[in-house]
Amino acid sequence: MWRGVISTGLVAAVSWSAPMIAQPAPSPAPAASQAARPDSRAVVAEVRRIIAERYVLPERRPALDAVLAQGLASGRYDVDDPMTLAERINADLDATGRDRHLNFTYNPQAAASAAGQDQPQPQPDSAAGLRRTRAANHGVTELRVLPGNIRYMAYDGFMWIGPESAAALENAMRFLSGGDAVIIDIRRNGGGSPDAVQYLVSHFLPPDQPLVTFYMNGRPDPDRLATLSELPAGRMVGKPLYVLTSSRTGSAAEEFAGHIGGFRIGELIGETTSGAGFRNDLVPIAGQFVLSVSVGRAVLASTGRDWEAVGISPTTAVPPPQALQVAQLHALRRLAQAAPAPEKSRLEAMAAVMAAQVEPIATALPLAAYAGRFGERTIWLEDGRLALQRENGPKLPMIAIGPNLFAFEADPLTRVQFSVAADNATGFELVRGDGSRVSASRTP
Repeated sequence: MWRGVISTGLVAAVSWSAPMIAQPAPSPAPAASQAARPDSRAVVAEVRRIIAERYVLPERRPALDAVLAQGLASGRYDVDDPMTLAERINADLDATGRDRHLNFTYNPQAAASAAGQDQPQPQPDSAAGLRRTRAANHGVTELRVLPGNIRYMAYDGFMWIGPESAAALENAMRFLSGGDAVIIDIRRNGGGSPDAVQYLVSHFLPPDQPLVTFYMNGRPDPDRLATLSELPAGRMVGKPLYVLTSSRTGSAAEEFAGHIGGFRIGELIGETTSGAGFRNDLVPIAGQFVLSVSVGRAVLASTGRDWEAVGISPTTAVPPPQALQVAQLHALRRLAQAAPAPEKSRLEAMAAVMAAQVEPIATALPLAAYAGRFGERTIWLEDGRLALQRENGPKLPMIAIGPNLFAFEADPLTRVQFSVAADNATGFELVRGDGSRVSASRTP
């Protein structure tokens, strides 16, 4: 699926597309009797013309033109099937351009949409795009309160259809502003609209802060964006901020990550982003083809650079599946440093449990040696984890935070310290957060 900027009911030609979705998804191939044999010479001539006139990097245009000319001269493009022609042209553009936003597809639906973008009436797939945007809550797919009053938002697309999208983000920002720290997850975010980036990042920077300059289609006057002067939900300048990234984080999502890292207003945790730094136009080509051509370059105000082909590097590099836990750990430790007692002790206990989840602690004995009956309490070993159960009560999972010391995941302040002899646990002392203690010996 291609996700672009949606405005005034029409799919706009210029977008921040994700590297994995910048290319319009091919429509089902029509039957051989219905698909006309493509005029490869006319198709290639039009692709070459557009690249020569509009491609973002003039110095790269000759190489792209040459590979297309060679494909035509060699007979590589002399095929009967339009999808095969599109695949061969696209492969040559990809190998030569190494540009995530430069691609060529056979897509009758997208070609019709791109051809009709100047029409006064919305195209059918534009209406479908609006429905998808609304169904996806404008990209805000999850809001959660994590332990320590850390507020989490999963933001899976910088979707923007104007006031509706602003309202959805405003609601999310009000939720996040109630937290002591904020985590924004863009690991699955492939991009979208610069307007959505501007709206979101404005909540973490002062008003009228220059953000990015877009150099579009060789025009002498670049487009510049700055943070918004007024925000209904207010700002969160200075609030601990953590942004989760992956190699799937692309385009507009990379711009957002670039602002976070460039202005040093938060930590980037995860992988280097995809490196899709150009902006693209979708251009219909006769024969129901679509050329996605890079026409714009974005330069971040914070660094003076773009991120094409290099991506945005994380502050803390970790595999994406671990990024959320690492962000929580960093947030808990930072909050604990500034917290008064007894809140400080609670946050430190939570951080110790989270640290053990990120980097498991080696125990002095095999876990099976701690299992058994201890008076009215039983320590169970199930699926490689210990849990404590009092008589017929619930089983409470535990996690090792020291060689013989465990904490409860749901109650980090309560600790279980085992006493051991030889190769077995002989008893334990349970110390609750309020200081009360319970001692138990292993039942023979």
